[in-house]
Amino acid sequence: MVKVYEINGVRPVVHPTAYVHPSAVLIGDVIVGPRCYIGPLASMRGDFGRLILEEGANLQDSCVMHGFAGEETVVEVDGHIGHGAVLHGCRVRRNAMVGMNAVVMDKAVVGEESIVAAMSFVKAGMLIPPRSMVMGTPAKIMRALTDDDVKWKSFGTQQYHELAVRSRQTMREVEAFTEVEPNRRGIEFAMDALHKPKS
Repeated sequence: MVKVYEINGVRPVVHPTAYVHPSAVLIGDVIVGPRCYIGPLASMRGDFGRLILEEGANLQDSCVMHGFAGEETVVEVDGHIGHGAVLHGCRVRRNAMVGMNAVVMDKAVVGEESIVAAMSFVKAGMLIPPRSMVMGTPAKIMRALTDDDVKWKSFGTQQYHELAVRSRQTMREVEAFTEVEPNRRGIEFAMDALHKPKS
């Protein structure tokens, strides 16, 4: 059962095609759109400002979304938020990525199809242009992204679209085996090879 909490009479909204892991926590003014994926231990705490994941966005394990009263924190269509990232009162534009353990602060905007590198700190109010690679503490614009960079990012996001479907269909709480079973199989799933970037 997903942990969803109402506060001050405001209840989260989760589209039926989204997947929210049961250990994630959604509080208050939270809106999760179609085909989104929210990973284990993610926190969307909408007890001050509104939090929005638009269609196809993912918020991975241990991520935190929060913001000040009267402000929105938004991940637009196909936004990709890596493990452990923190988003506070910011906007991540369409098809952009925030890397693992990165922090994006209030009123910052991550431009469309941009990438914030892992462990980066995006200062409050920073405006990142579209298709930019930013990294560092504080984050700085390092270069423009190539078409191959954007294809690589988009392929990763497509994998999370598929993961949302697999999770809704097959994930269930079970008891662990005590030994590895004979002929143990790995995870099997289909991805359209045509979408995979060329190496």
